[in-house]
Amino acid sequence: MIRLIPILLLKGKGLVKTTAFRNSVYVGDPINAVRIFNEKEVDELVLCDIEASIQHREPNYNWIKDIVSECFMPVGYGGGVRNIDQIRKIFDLGVEKVILNTASFDFNLVSQAASIYGNQSIVGCIDAKKSIFGSYNVYTKSGTVKHRIKPEELAKQLVSAGVGEIIIQSIDKEGSMMGFDLALTMAVSHAVNVPVVASGGAGSFTHFSEVLNKGKASSVAAGSFFVFKGKHKAVLINYPSSTEIANLKILK
Repeated sequence: MIRLIPILLLKGKGLVKTTAFRNSVYVGDPINAVRIFNEKEVDELVLCDIEASIQHREPNYNWIKDIVSECFMPVGYGGGVRNIDQIRKIFDLGVEKVILNTASFDFNLVSQAASIYGNQSIVGCIDAKKSIFGSYNVYTKSGTVKHRIKPEELAKQLVSAGVGEIIIQSIDKEGSMMGFDLALTMAVSHAVNVPVVASGGAGSFTHFSEVLNKGKASSVAAGSFFVFKGKHKAVLINYPSSTEIANLKILK
């Protein structure tokens, strides 16, 4: 089953969008966005606090609780998660999946969380950026810390540690709405035997089709595609109809 997953970026108590992980623009109240996504019968939703890791603080549990209490769909959360107690608190709020990015290099934490909550509940999120030489490096802490490891190698290690899903995010493409990084997605998809969700660059159904077929992604996630409309990027929460999604599945 192909999933189209909106990613909501949280900054403070607002919903924002970034481009290449920079220049955050306020686009509204996340709870209002969730209510619209409820009406549109979205299959799944991801919440990402883009400041928590940089500020070295815990997730804002009260804010997560407020948002999740409005959701009719399964929710994944990432941002500021560093230990098993925080993971427990997040699951206790009704979140179905915990997404590890900065903490993904703590393989003991990944294994412990997967053994307690199940592989399907622990997701590894890999943010990657292409160097001037054409190779890819992994970044953490909202793209501020560089690691000299290939995304596909980290993906393998995360799956070995116990994650049941990988989100591969292109920093270069994020917010561009110009299409996914197909080579990056394909490299990770070929490296592991768990679902790979492509993120970064969605601007049209053609882009979804390309990354599913050429990039070999299992599903797709996007931010701008679901919150902006038109060439001037007017803020408008939107989601494809079931017919449009069904047609996309035929392409797969």
